[in-house]
Amino acid sequence: MKKINLKISTLSVLSLLSTFVVNAQTTLIHAGKVLVGTEQSVKEQQTLVIEGNKIAAIKAGYLTTQQLDLSDADVFDLKNQMVLPGLIDMHVHVTFERDAKRNPHQWVTEYEADYALRSLKFLKHTVNAGFTSVRDLGSSYQVIFPLKRAVERGDIVGPRIFAAGDMITPTGGHADMHGYRRDITKATEGGGLGVCDGADDCTRAVRDVIKSGADVIKITATGGVLSNTAAGVNQQFTDEELSAIVNTAHHLGRKVTAHAHGTEGIKAALRAGVDSIEHGSFLDKDTVKLFKKQDAYLVPTLLAGATVKEEVLNNPNMPKAIAEKVEFVAPKMEESFKLALKNKVKIAFGTDSGVSKHGDNAKEFELLVKYGMTPKQAIKSATVEAAKLLGQSHNLGDLSVGKQADIISVNMNVLDNISELSQVQFVMKGGKVLKQ
Repeated sequence: MKKINLKISTLSVLSLLSTFVVNAQTTLIHAGKVLVGTEQSVKEQQTLVIEGNKIAAIKAGYLTTQQLDLSDADVFDLKNQMVLPGLIDMHVHVTFERDAKRNPHQWVTEYEADYALRSLKFLKHTVNAGFTSVRDLGSSYQVIFPLKRAVERGDIVGPRIFAAGDMITPTGGHADMHGYRRDITKATEGGGLGVCDGADDCTRAVRDVIKSGADVIKITATGGVLSNTAAGVNQQFTDEELSAIVNTAHHLGRKVTAHAHGTEGIKAALRAGVDSIEHGSFLDKDTVKLFKKQDAYLVPTLLAGATVKEEVLNNPNMPKAIAEKVEFVAPKMEESFKLALKNKVKIAFGTDSGVSKHGDNAKEFELLVKYGMTPKQAIKSATVEAAKLLGQSHNLGDLSVGKQADIISVNMNVLDNISELSQVQFVMKGGKVLKQ
């Protein structure tokens, strides 16, 4: 009798699994216009077929379930819309948002859970803006990785997260803590797991940050504008420390991106072999040559520069050390971006959201186009190029068959008006509709 029950149980399980395979969720999108990828022309009157979380086919015409020989499917009518791949922001900080009116001592009154709970709205604002994937480049490992896992499980709504966790920084560097007594900063871990000095210690820090869950390594190769210290924006790590960081990260299968403003710091980071430079505020012809030689990306974060430039005019409480750096750095970002663009440096889209408001990410597109990119180039930076820099070209970046069904839509042709990307109407991430 026990053997018979076992056979029946096994057959039941196999039948159930077969049912799941046959009845995989199918979704159809009838799209008025589709930009499959930035290397292709816009197609009109198309049907996108989504099976589960991936794109199964794109067919000409508005096809019905009967024409596709489907027993059932969810159908979304976007015939008056332009459909594009989900956007990717390569530089965000989803666990905070800069607020000039915020209590500056808030951090000593709150727990990690406060940051995580506050992040829920930031994540929702981001994905509602059409950004279905983000690279978070500096948030406490105790907050960002639980958020990432919660998004992956479907417990909370948000973009797909690739995260650095704690930044790698020297003592007193941009990602260390400034402006408080030493015993206070020591009690709160200062800059977190990534504070290090000397090549050996920096090797240890990279290993520790990867142990905490890092998908990518973020380093502060130079001083930063928004750190409350009058230390400038020049090189902070030594060449030996930079090499140790990059070599360790690459050996452990992680790409490295460097926060870098000052020219010599950018060059040092590129010589060490980083995969991308964030900000790149002071480029010159030699720097551009190094970008090309190392096949590295620039993530220009123009929106961050524009945001702090405006804040310095309206926030009388901004510390003097920060205000002076803003006035020095912000005007140079446009000039450096134009130099990089003219010399065909590879560019990936990034906003530094958290400095600007989450959900305003698409304003970066307007600046990219204002400073010389075509709309198609700007979109490419946030799709195809961003996916390449992530190492996710096989999965993200365009609407090719077999890739994740990350799909957005807008009312008008964005190639005629890039500002339309600030008014995303429909968002699907991994086959699930999050906004319509």
